[in-house]
Amino acid sequence: MGSFDIDSIAPYDEAKVKEAIQRLLDYPQFLNNLAECIYKGSRGSTARISSFLKKSLPDALRQIRSYDDFQKQITCRYLLPQIVMNSMDRFTFSGIDSLDPSVSYTFISNHRDIVLDCALLDYALFFGGFSNLCEMCLGDNLMVNQFSKDMFKLNGGITVMRSLPAREAMQASRILSEYMQLALENRKNIWIAQKSGRSKDGIDNTSTAVLKMIYLNYRKNGIPFNEAAKMMRIVPVSISYEYDPCDITKGREEIKKLRNEGVYSKSRYEDLLNLLRGLRKWKGNVHIAVGTVLEDEYETPLDAAREIDRQIHLNYRLWDTNYFCYDFINNSEDFVSQYEDFKERAFLHRYKGIDRDVLRYVLNSYANPVVSMLNEKKLLENR
Repeated sequence: MGSFDIDSIAPYDEAKVKEAIQRLLDYPQFLNNLAECIYKGSRGSTARISSFLKKSLPDALRQIRSYDDFQKQITCRYLLPQIVMNSMDRFTFSGIDSLDPSVSYTFISNHRDIVLDCALLDYALFFGGFSNLCEMCLGDNLMVNQFSKDMFKLNGGITVMRSLPAREAMQASRILSEYMQLALENRKNIWIAQKSGRSKDGIDNTSTAVLKMIYLNYRKNGIPFNEAAKMMRIVPVSISYEYDPCDITKGREEIKKLRNEGVYSKSRYEDLLNLLRGLRKWKGNVHIAVGTVLEDEYETPLDAAREIDRQIHLNYRLWDTNYFCYDFINNSEDFVSQYEDFKERAFLHRYKGIDRDVLRYVLNSYANPVVSMLNEKKLLENR
């Protein structure tokens, strides 16, 4: 099966968790690095967080026996509270109470931040009383060293193999599909983005390729898609950030692609730097809206994708940044009542001096969720 199989893409088992925890405890710079990952403020304030982690974490780490322990006892009790406190005005969530904690789900989410989208869903599930949090599907491009691999796998990471030749890519998809089905059957929740890579333009449309990949193992076993879709227990998830910490870098990347005939070469650590930027930088208000399980008859992946999109677009919590950018771009006052206290000049000053095409792209990325919402409402009216 080549160089990868189910065991190689799965989160760490108990033996590997023990080894990873020991690696972290044996690495003197670990806690300093962790403090800098979750907070980049003044040297003094970062040092205070590092000091807090040094006092609190070693004993907590020694109690960890599984990645589930790590998610709950380390990520949800130590790391995420610091990220929320240091980079958000407020974190809220809705829809968790409509789910059954005794049942496993496939959470299919829009994708804004490399790791926070899923981590914050875990945080919401944690507060919602779920005993099982999510195993998350993320690309192997993020595992650039042992530390990043350990942190990913200790948080329930499922490795998605990227940049493979066609035959190996198909093999990897089959293995991933098989693993996801087994995980659901073993009462594990799964998180996967609605398409490959973060949404850089603010348009949250589900790729049917994702659903076709999940379906591969069901299809191999002769299960028609409409039945498999119910077995997957798909729940659409919509996450919205008032301010995207990576908005300018996303815009620059996309404009470079447009100017270079679709080609953009990332440096080795570029994804890791974007990951850190997403963790540290200011996000304002953040909301996760959990939708309802897809229970109707969905005959094709396209049918299911359409329902996922509908829920994500209508459940998306729109902020003053979204409404302002929509009006600003369209030279309208359609939503002026939604941003009466918004500091327009301060917002636009964030982008002072950047390329005009990049600015237009960034402002559209904030406006497009409003466009998606309006389009969904028009569809509802025309039914």
